Amino acid sequence: MNTKDIQEVKELLSTPKKIVIVSHRNPDGDAYGSSLALYHYLLRGNHKVKVVSPNDCPDFLKWLPNQDKIIVFDENVEEGTKLLEDAEIVFTLDFNALHRVGHQMEHVLQRISPIYIMIDHHEQPDDYAKYMYSDASIASTCEMIYHFLDKVHELDSIDKDIASCIYTGILTDTGSFKYQATSSTTHRIIANLMDVGIDHTKIHNRLYDTNSYSRLQLLGTALSNLKVMHEYRTAFITISQQELNSMNFKKGDTEGFVNYGLSVAGIVFAVIFIEDQKQGIIKMSLRSKGKFSVNEFARNHFNGGGHLNAAGGRSEIPLQDTVKHFMELLPDYKNELENSYEY
Repeated sequence: MNTKDIQEVKELLSTPKKIVIVSHRNPDGDAYGSSLALYHYLLRGNHKVKVVSPNDCPDFLKWLPNQDKIIVFDENVEEGTKLLEDAEIVFTLDFNALHRVGHQMEHVLQRISPIYIMIDHHEQPDDYAKYMYSDASIASTCEMIYHFLDKVHELDSIDKDIASCIYTGILTDTGSFKYQATSSTTHRIIANLMDVGIDHTKIHNRLYDTNSYSRLQLLGTALSNLKVMHEYRTAFITISQQELNSMNFKKGDTEGFVNYGLSVAGIVFAVIFIEDQKQGIIKMSLRSKGKFSVNEFARNHFNGGGHLNAAGGRSEIPLQDTVKHFMELLPDYKNELENSYEY
């Protein structure tokens, strides 16, 4: 976002507006963290602002300040549609293509004509926003929200609630600061957030130390299904709908499971395949180390995308066929995988 755009956005927000903030479907810590951080900031400007989420978040995000004020589109289609139709400004956060909100909500976004403002850190953004702050080198959208507030000279507006939301997105999207995109700037921002007074230990506990017994049982099932293909430095996990049902699956229960495959010695590429009979798809999370781009792999083969080392995808053929197709692709990437990462 250049200086001219920043000045125009600042002028746009100088008087109260009807604003809707939209996150992507299946929201994570960065999606809700960035949305709620911006929500709290805009309330201070006397804007009439709402967050509309395509569907609900996992339980481990329910503690976020004012999370209960979010309108879940799937559960409130009429209200969500009316808010979007009336909006003068729509912020789209942590996604850069309208299909990421799901078909029903996408149709609404395509036919309305507010001023769109995108803030996002994924690669290859679509061209739908008048104002676009897009930077794939930044570790999280929450870090971009911090930079955005800095650009409009509003860092002093960051209170404990805003800081807690921003910290949540940075923490989750950097893998607790271990991913490659984590920078010295990221850590400086965290220091500033801690100076505001966040309780970083409590936030971490709320995000990561709330396992249910059934989730741990599901993790056991996932690990028992783990397959390792050393010749391709690849590991993958499958979870069927039957297995999900038998373990009383709840949204968010499989969060982070794919990383167990990536933690195997010598592995640079890990995937989890999760059957979703309700949507009629196989959901995929892909992770890598080094130079191997799961973003390109997902875009080329599984209707997805994301970042260099973290991406999502989907398949509309059965689970076993999806895995078979995946395995048939690996020989084409053998050299890339072998040279992706040096241990």
